Order: sequence, then C-alpha cells, then structure tokens
Amino acid sequence: MATFFDGKVQVAHPDRHYIGGEWTPSSSTSRFDLISPTTEAVTGQVAAAGEVDVDRAVAAARHAFDQGPWPLMNPAERSEYITRLAERLRGRIEELAHAWTGQIGVAHDYAAVGYAMAVDFFEAQVKTAASFPWEEQRPTAYPDSVALVRQEPVGVVAAIVPWNAPFFSTAIKVAPALMAGCTVVLKPSPETPLEAYILAECAEAAGFPPGVLNVIVADRDASDYLVRRPGVDKVSFTGSTETGKRIAAVCADRVARVALELGGKSPAIVLEDADIDQVTDVMASSLSEVSGQVCVNMTRYLIPESLKDEFIASMVRKLEKITVGDPYAPETTMGPLATRRQIEKVEWFVQKGLEEGAKLATGGRRLPHAAGYYFEPTLFVDVDNMSTIAQEEIFGPVACVTTYRDIDDAIRLANESKFGLAGAIFTNDSSAAYRIATAVKAGSLAQNGLKPDFSIAHGGFKQSGVGREGGEEGLKSYLEMKTIVLDALPEVAAGASS
Repeated sequence: MATFFDGKVQVAHPDRHYIGGEWTPSSSTSRFDLISPTTEAVTGQVAAAGEVDVDRAVAAARHAFDQGPWPLMNPAERSEYITRLAERLRGRIEELAHAWTGQIGVAHDYAAVGYAMAVDFFEAQVKTAASFPWEEQRPTAYPDSVALVRQEPVGVVAAIVPWNAPFFSTAIKVAPALMAGCTVVLKPSPETPLEAYILAECAEAAGFPPGVLNVIVADRDASDYLVRRPGVDKVSFTGSTETGKRIAAVCADRVARVALELGGKSPAIVLEDADIDQVTDVMASSLSEVSGQVCVNMTRYLIPESLKDEFIASMVRKLEKITVGDPYAPETTMGPLATRRQIEKVEWFVQKGLEEGAKLATGGRRLPHAAGYYFEPTLFVDVDNMSTIAQEEIFGPVACVTTYRDIDDAIRLANESKFGLAGAIFTNDSSAAYRIATAVKAGSLAQNGLKPDFSIAHGGFKQSGVGREGGEEGLKSYLEMKTIVLDALPEVAAGASS
C-alpha cells in the first residue's frame, strides 16, 4: 500500500494499471512524478502507460463489451453495481478530497464539498435511468406493422479527463457510460491520477465484471494512440480546445463517436438595476474557486458605463480580501495554481494584457512564498474585447472589465468570442435576463450567478465543445438508437436494455 500526502491518501497499486479486472504491471519502466503545487516537491509516482498497455486496456474493454455480461444486463441490474460503487466511493470521500487538494492545491474545505457532489452524480444517474425510455413503441408508416425504438450502448468508451477537477470530470463521463451498458477505458491526467486509482479500487470492491472499467495513466503520445484505436467506439474528452480539435479530426477519420467539453471565456453581463455589492461577492468567490482553473468561470465582466467606477472599486476590495495560501489553512480561500507550467502561462497572459493596453486594477503577480505556485487574484480594466486576454482562456484567477453602451452592445460583446460555454446576467428583472439569455450564444446561462446544472445538461456552443454531459442528455450520448419494425409486438422484449 502506497501513501501520498502524509498518509492522507492510500493507493494499493500506483505502479500498475487496472486492466481486465486485474492490477497489471506496466509494460514501461517510466513513471509520472506527482509534484505538490504548495511545496514544488515530488510527492510520489505512478506508472506511465505505453502503447502496449493501451492495447491491453482497449482489448479488455472490447472483450467485456462483445463477450461479457455487462451490455446484456438490464438497466436495473447495472444500477445495482453502480449503487454499490457509489457506496464504496462515499466511504473514501475524505481521501478523494485530500487527493484533489494535494495534487493541485484546491482549498480543502471546497474540495470536500465538491467531491461529495461528484459521488452524488453516480446515484443521480441511477435515478435518471429508472425513468429513461430504454425501449418504446412508435407509430410507423407501414400498415399492419409495429415499430420499436431501442436505446443500446455505443460500445467501448475512452474517457479522457483533465487535471483541474479530475474526479468530477470522471463522474460525469463514467457514470452515464456504465449506466448505458458501455465499457470504459479511463485515462486521467498524469498530474492528477489518484482519483482514478481510487475509483478502480472501488469498482473492484463493488464486484464489477472484468474489463468493464479499465484505468491507465498516459502522456500525450499514448493518449493519442488510445484515441486512434479502432476498438474504441467513442471518445469523451474534457480539456483544451486545441486538443479537442485534434481528437475530433481523428474520430472523424474513422467515424467514431465523440463528445468534447472544451474551453470557455464566460461573460458576466451586469445590468444597471443590479446590486453591485452582491454582484462582486459572487464574482470574487467564483474567480477564486480552484484558483480560477475552471472552464465555465466568468472571466469577462461586461459593465454599463454608468456603473464602471463603482463596480471596479467594489471588485478590487473583494479580490484584495481573498486569502491566498496553504490550502489546508482554515483562513485560506484560494490555494496555488496547479503546476509551474500553469503559473508561467498566467504570467505570460498578464504581460500580454499590459502590452496590448489593458490596465491592472489589482493583482498581476506571483505571491512571495518560499515555495508553491501562488498568484494574486487579478483584475484588468479598460480591456478591448478583441484583445488576447479577452479572447483566450487564461485558466487562472484573472478577469477583464469591458464597458458597454446598451443591452444590444452587451449582447454583441458577449457573442464576440470563439467560445460559448456559459454565462450570467446580473439583474433583478427575470424578463430582461431571459431576453439576454436567449440572445447569447452559450450552452448555459443563468440569472445572478454561474449555475451549471449537471442534473439537466452541460455543454457548449461554438469552440466550447460538442455534446452534453449530465442528466438524461448525458445518458443519451452513450447510447445508439435502433429502430425495429415488426409484424406484431413480440411476446417478450429481447436484448440488453429492455
């Protein structure tokens, strides 16, 4: 048993991969170092998968789908396994939260709440499945015939998750894929693999059939190899837009199914009737969550000219009250950025913003800690909406203020982006919020806050992605629809999903 972060996380086989229901030695001697963002020290290692391991994992998932019992079970039978899995995960929430804090520096109080919600998603998927129309009769154009529409699992799924919220991203992919009857090859980020190991241990303890869930940790080359495997029927990816484009192109070449949850640059449109103190409370809190490393985060503040000075003054006060430091300290509200690479990227964007004429209202610098990737909450003002910092996803605690003339101008500025993931409208007028929400091209809009709801559906317009995750829509994305036309209704429905 290997321990991480002073014994807070225990993983049985970090030197192996979970393939075909067994902890399999790696074909490679390479290892990934886990580097603490608070100390910059190596805190442990896990096995790095090579192409041989990818082939083994895909073959195991393929065999489990083509020959195993999993896709042939009815949904109620699969639900029993997933419920047991959720129970096992719930018993390890504390470890999962420590893994999130230890690997990327998320404030621990936030981590504990966030990962409890992620476990809830497995149970929510069971409830969704209970009322889902797995098979239904439909009218048909053929006289004296009956038509049945069935939902059947798409097949082997490669689930590729990012480092910023690894267990949550895993849950919203793995739970519906398993519920649908698919088998899964889960590929976590090398920066944050521990949650995937815990999930595999819980699936093993819950008695999942061999090959239904497989876990390998891989770098970019081996991950690309996984995406190109003919045995993979669908790729579900969360990450950068550039990587998503590459995956989409590879999947298009062999007509594999693909779901992409990509970047964002979410606008927050503030109307003149909004309470600025309440608005900045929400915005400052949102910007500090996961140190701003959240794809849906509101990072473009669109403010009427009449409220500009009041808004900036209030926002600066709130950001300067954020306590940045040790994620385990009770007074900390924002921990470090996840990696050296990420803090250097944020520094580059700050410098680019200054070069292009934006002004810093507060922040913009590393904090003087002895070690760790700590960065100040940062607010730019007088930002041109077409500038680099307004158009590109920074993925850090950096936000931009741009003013607008009227509502139509605000909508234009909001839509003047290659992204379309989420957004918010701050107003007491629900009718005005609705009008703006219907005009802004984004997958999720809410009044007076950022409110992504994974019990309904989550996903983006434009270059923010393809497909939806969460709720019934998320389950559907792992299913194929089959039409059957018969001379009469069968006495007993055949197949897996009836």
